[in-house]
Amino acid sequence: MKVTVSRKAHFNAAHRLFRKDWSFEKNDEIFGKCNNPNFHGHNYELIVSVEGDIDKETGYVIDMKILKDIIKTEIEDAFDHKNLNIEVPEFKDLNPTAENIAVVIYNKIKPLIDVSLDLVITLYETPRNFVTYSGN
Repeated sequence: MKVTVSRKAHFNAAHRLFRKDWSFEKNDEIFGKCNNPNFHGHNYELIVSVEGDIDKETGYVIDMKILKDIIKTEIEDAFDHKNLNIEVPEFKDLNPTAENIAVVIYNKIKPLIDVSLDLVITLYETPRNFVTYSGN
């Protein structure tokens, strides 16, 4: 029997959407005010969902304390109150769009959970704009 458990988390971060190989004008045309050279910020809401079979001994899909610690160490400590473009190594050469942030989060968490478990990352950049990534 497959069950999905989820943990919510939160981080605040600044970023700028742009490509170094494009002119300012082209970046402005594609990314608009998100191309602000002085950056802008979001209050990101993160939902990390893990799906798998319930362990017969513990009754857990995953120990939520372990998941909480992984999220804190790998995501909150790494991203919270940071400028993603400048302070987070994964975005040195990767545009920190919500899509790319979700993939980076997935790639940071997936190796730390049991291989039998499925992982889904849902990242809200704003209350109305969010992305979901499940490794596919």
